[in-house]
Amino acid sequence: MGEGRRRLQRLTGGWGGLALQVGLVAVLVATAWWMGHNAEVNMQTRGVASGFEFLDRPAGFDITQTLVPYEPTDTHRRVFLVGALNTLLVAALGIAAATGLGLLAGVLRVSRNYLARTAATAYVELARNTPLPVQILVWYNLMLVAPPPKDALGIDGLIFLTNRGLYLPKPVFNAEGGIAFAAAGAAVVVGALLASWLKRRRTFTGHAPSPRWGWALALAGVVAALVATGNPTGFDLPHLEGWGFTGGVSLAPALTALWAALSFYTGGFIAEVVRGGLNAVSPGQGEAARSLGLDEGQALSLVVLPQAMRVIVPPLASQYLNLTKNSSLAVIIGYPDLVAVFAGTSLNQTGQAIETLALVMVFYLVISLSISAFMNWWNSRSAVWAVSR
Repeated sequence: MGEGRRRLQRLTGGWGGLALQVGLVAVLVATAWWMGHNAEVNMQTRGVASGFEFLDRPAGFDITQTLVPYEPTDTHRRVFLVGALNTLLVAALGIAAATGLGLLAGVLRVSRNYLARTAATAYVELARNTPLPVQILVWYNLMLVAPPPKDALGIDGLIFLTNRGLYLPKPVFNAEGGIAFAAAGAAVVVGALLASWLKRRRTFTGHAPSPRWGWALALAGVVAALVATGNPTGFDLPHLEGWGFTGGVSLAPALTALWAALSFYTGGFIAEVVRGGLNAVSPGQGEAARSLGLDEGQALSLVVLPQAMRVIVPPLASQYLNLTKNSSLAVIIGYPDLVAVFAGTSLNQTGQAIETLALVMVFYLVISLSISAFMNWWNSRSAVWAVSR
């Protein structure tokens, strides 16, 4: 009993602290109830509908870009799904590109090469010190003045940039593609589990084989799956036909501009995060690596960067969250993300602002918490990995 009271004392500060916390919770609950009741009464007085029944009504408008089938006769529930997928698409593309760009610029910021260091510094200052909405408009106008399809900017006949968008190769799968991917996925899972087990056993005993054997098994399994099913993958390449391009995957000008702006803007902040992480590692670590015969690239990737990850990952999570939430600025150039189609068009048609905005807030909250949870897991893994190496 005495132990329970001491624990209560530590958690709440005693009976007085507990009473204060209970009172605060009661005030918050009462305030939330009052606001909800007040909103309900006011909406009933003005004849404004409430509830989520509007989700099952026909939307009645078209959406220019969809990742799933959509027709104007579909419901607002379908509009929410389409907008959410479009938001996740640009966020995923932006996170991937910004990470690569930021990592490169951050490494160049600590380079001994004067020109590379100066160029990276200029990029970081430009990206960090200009407003994101302005950058979005700049990239969008650059897309509008890009060459027409007949004069498209191309890379080895695989990628083409025009004023109608960005055209990329499209993966094509035959009937055995599903089997191949299932077998390859199983091989990756088994290889990852084996690598994790070998790593733990090697840590405790010091005699287990290298964890790389697990990843080697995963790679061998993927290759075997592709070979056994006749390599069931190919690419549909974009090509000029008539007045435009056909084949491949086309990214609309709004999506391309938004992707470029988010990547360029966030990449500048990630570069500073990477630079700070690299500078947090003692210079003696790199000098010791070079004294053992490692070149600059090996010393960076094998010695300095693994230790810097413990400093880089926590603020990197904040940049990923910022990029995801900044994607809501897509409405500036008409990209049909969740805010534009659901918190915009659907809200205007139904007039149910509280419900639509609440759903949008819940969506961003879930995505943000998911990113935070993944980055926290990655941070714990990178810290252990850096120590074990």
